[in-house]
Amino acid sequence: MNVELRHLRGFMAVAEAGAFRRAAERLRISQPALSALIRDLEQQVGVALFDRTTRRVEMTQAGREFMPQAEKLLADIDTSLRGLTDLAQRRKGHVAVACAPLLASVLLPGLIAAFTRAYPGVRVSLIDAGTDMIVDKVRGGEADLGIGTFAAGEAGISQTRLMHDTLMVFVPATEAGGRKRRSTTWAEIADAPLIALTRESGLRALVEMGFGGLGRPARPAYEVSHVTTAVALVEAGLGIAVLPAIARKIAHDRRVTLRELRGPQVGRDISLIAASGRSLTPAAAAFTALARANAAKALAHGGAGDRK
Repeated sequence: MNVELRHLRGFMAVAEAGAFRRAAERLRISQPALSALIRDLEQQVGVALFDRTTRRVEMTQAGREFMPQAEKLLADIDTSLRGLTDLAQRRKGHVAVACAPLLASVLLPGLIAAFTRAYPGVRVSLIDAGTDMIVDKVRGGEADLGIGTFAAGEAGISQTRLMHDTLMVFVPATEAGGRKRRSTTWAEIADAPLIALTRESGLRALVEMGFGGLGRPARPAYEVSHVTTAVALVEAGLGIAVLPAIARKIAHDRRVTLRELRGPQVGRDISLIAASGRSLTPAAAAFTALARANAAKALAHGGAGDRK
């Protein structure tokens, strides 16, 4: 049996109009074409749906029993097609974004707010997780997209670079001594008490790289798991911290000074990932476009130099 949508629409048109001519006009096809369509439907289902005379057309008992079912099928199909159109035009849908905790706190709120304003019918879910978990959630389909810093050539994902973020030195404001220093070097901070993130953080590897250029390892006075903790310890005067520039938002209301870090300048790419070989939903595609256009603005609020 090969009953198609055109058969159902033809049947309903004849049933509602009570005549092939009026039904054909409604469907904008010829009367012979509609008659052939109904005959084909009757052959498919194996029963007559209409009794035809030279003067009128009436539904058979089988036709009357089939009409409410055909009506429901067409209504369901029309609803589904409208839903697809809404999805395609981003009027509704859902996108899940997995993101590293620091970025989830300083970057994602603004992106989600902008996305919600542009697409109020699309729901966004935020999953804050470590880098390894982000990759697993994207590969496994739990998240449509992931945002963070990822190894090049990571299997099963495609990467889109959003922006570049450089490391800065976070210094207690009390140590600024009134001097307006906008930058410092790795050599100048080599002997300062270092507040570092644990080795589970990808940022720790970048700090090790910077000190490695001096031919000496990083020797932290304190090791913590969260950037917010590191900034609080700096504010308390317990040492300095080398953190990404985007963390300046966390330090905004604290008595902490930020300086550019040179010799060498070390940084990382912040990227958006999706599962390779899997088409993005319309909502995920729209979020990707918005993130590419707006992510860098997270670093545009104020330059380096002292902040107290």
